[in-house]
Amino acid sequence: MRTVSESVRGAFGGAYAGRQVLVTGHTGFKGAWLCEWLLTLGAEVTGYSLPPDTTPSLFEQLGLEGRVRHLVGDVRDIDSLRRAVSEAQPDFVFHLAAQSLVRRSYRQPVETYATNVLGTIHLLEALRPLAKPCAAVCVTSDKCYQNRQWDYGYREDDPLGGADPYSSSKAAAEVAIAAWRQSFFGGHPVRIASARAGNVIGGGDWAPDRIVPDCIRAVQQDQPIGVRNPRAIRPWQHVLEPLSGYLWLGALLANPPAVTVPLHPMCSPFNFGPRPEANRSVADIVEEVLRQWPGRWVDQSEAQALPEAKLLRLSIDKAWGLLAWHPVWSFAEAVAQTVSWYRQVDSAAETSVAQELTVEQIVRYTEEARQLAVLWAIGPLRP
Repeated sequence: MRTVSESVRGAFGGAYAGRQVLVTGHTGFKGAWLCEWLLTLGAEVTGYSLPPDTTPSLFEQLGLEGRVRHLVGDVRDIDSLRRAVSEAQPDFVFHLAAQSLVRRSYRQPVETYATNVLGTIHLLEALRPLAKPCAAVCVTSDKCYQNRQWDYGYREDDPLGGADPYSSSKAAAEVAIAAWRQSFFGGHPVRIASARAGNVIGGGDWAPDRIVPDCIRAVQQDQPIGVRNPRAIRPWQHVLEPLSGYLWLGALLANPPAVTVPLHPMCSPFNFGPRPEANRSVADIVEEVLRQWPGRWVDQSEAQALPEAKLLRLSIDKAWGLLAWHPVWSFAEAVAQTVSWYRQVDSAAETSVAQELTVEQIVRYTEEARQLAVLWAIGPLRP
């Protein structure tokens, strides 16, 4: 495995080294990447989640069960979640547990709301008795905005909403986070922010009804890729982009500049999206995948398909200005790194290759961020 340099370990101002970090949803795609990065940073990680719901799963490919404190639990079970928080005594919390698929939300709307809204409220309630400083980043979605199908990038103070159960559940979660923060966490040792990412891609996503995993499964089997919404525009980004934002936001929440107001400006929502050039159609990302792993695709647009937003963009001005955060990899590089991960894992005989590739990409991403002088990769805990 590639050696991890001290500069890579010291990213985010060394905020996570030796610290207790609780990750909900750690068995999911983004949660597994986050756990691997936290371990690289020297954190002591506790994960709380249901078992992986895909086969294969990145959580199992990375062997995380034996490398983190692995707790099987449901965020809808408030008593279990309270025990997990009380036992972990976290310095940081990253709340990623969610029902994250739009099409599944049409089939299971009540479960989607119970997980995404009540699950978030349960976490906030579990944090209220915590009597020590803790930085909590609650992850929602770019789809929490009231989508008006315009070319403008949504800002954090734009109206929330959602025409489908998934999107509206994420909007409702944001409303709950803001209400609990104002009602219960002013002057509290726990500081809470929320994070909204774009459409995330990366190696190890095996979920159904997501375009990149659908592409990979099809080319592996030499089958055509069926594309439901080829003209839909999305803000595509590699998984490491929003994770770097979450980690930097968490580090700065834990070490904020001195202020005299009860709630620091960082205790608020942040968008972590790509640069404008990465706002591309579904057809564009499929074509980019096929440049890396040749195959073919077919238009499977359905006149009576379940409604999904056709145009979605995010503004990252707030994160850029307040956190000095910005993306590192281009659209083409994000796709190239994603497909490279899948191709190398697909052809490898050793089960350890997934972890090696994941750490290699974390190291490469961090080193390229340092070359671009992105503050989380080079600087102290001040934006």
